Amino acid sequence: MPPYAIRVFGDPVLTERAAEVDDINGALVRLADDMLTTMYEAPGLGLAAPQVGVQKRLFVYDAGDGPAVLVNPVISESSGEWAYEEGCLSVPGLSWEIIRPKQIHLTGYDLDGNEVSLEADELLSRLFQHEMDHLDGVLLLERLDDDERKDALRTLRAQALAAAEATRPRATQGGLRLP
Repeated sequence: MPPYAIRVFGDPVLTERAAEVDDINGALVRLADDMLTTMYEAPGLGLAAPQVGVQKRLFVYDAGDGPAVLVNPVISESSGEWAYEEGCLSVPGLSWEIIRPKQIHLTGYDLDGNEVSLEADELLSRLFQHEMDHLDGVLLLERLDDDERKDALRTLRAQALAAAEATRPRATQGGLRLP
């Protein structure tokens, strides 16, 4: 079982801006390690601290080159446009074509306190922007047009009702479970 449960749509922690990290210490390193385990078990490419209920500006990722962590990331430049089918661990099972900048320049810190400066293109750029949205309290649903958002909310409500119905205790009579 992963160290953290991933928070999903409807959890208010996902709509709040995360606080800057003031100190990179052992607790933060443990948090990042546990987040990576949670991300891999999900499975996902990235995971922001608010998605596990921690309001800190930190995310973990692995786009195929091994795990990495960014603390207090900032996007300083962006250019181009790229449409791509994007999903989110906090909105499980759903995805939409989202247009985002194709290239970005991102700075932040690693877990040793060293400044990191990254140029990212296409998928890595999208991954960084998606996780930055989580740090700013923005869910993928806010990137949809009005009709897509209405459809998504309808689907999410139906999923929530089905989940609630599946866990509702059923009445029994004489040891038989009634439908």
